[in-house]
Amino acid sequence: MTGNNEKTTIVLFSGELDKAIAAFIIANGAAAYDHDVTIFFTFWGLNALRKDEQVALKKGFLEKMFAKMMPRGANKLGLSKMNFGGMGPKMIKHVMKKHNALSLPELIELAQEQGVKLVACTMTMDLLGLQKEELMDDIEYAGVAAYLGDAVDAKVNLFI
Repeated sequence: MTGNNEKTTIVLFSGELDKAIAAFIIANGAAAYDHDVTIFFTFWGLNALRKDEQVALKKGFLEKMFAKMMPRGANKLGLSKMNFGGMGPKMIKHVMKKHNALSLPELIELAQEQGVKLVACTMTMDLLGLQKEELMDDIEYAGVAAYLGDAVDAKVNLFI
């Protein structure tokens, strides 16, 4: 962050495809307007940062259960409404492609190219048994105090 630009922060709490897409559309739009943007991923929102492939790590029973039950990566997130056993996300991805809209993985990549700061909540990672090796490369790790440090000066603070 440059310190001279307007600031926008987003807490992505939801692990649902439509909400993650909305968060990244807003983040990319704000970055295009030269805002310094932070997205703080906590609880189910962390699933958008998970790698698609399984990473072999030593985990306890509960951590293994969370890893199996949670979607692995941006391509596996369900919809908040009309999920229809997985058909809803396929339908919305089809419509997005038809209208030349960027997919969630493409929106994430664009955000990284624009310098959007992607921050994984370390406390939530501990609670859910997620390890850094399971998450995307080139992201940051911090607690709520770091997010609040960014949010205190931001004119736009969103919770999704």
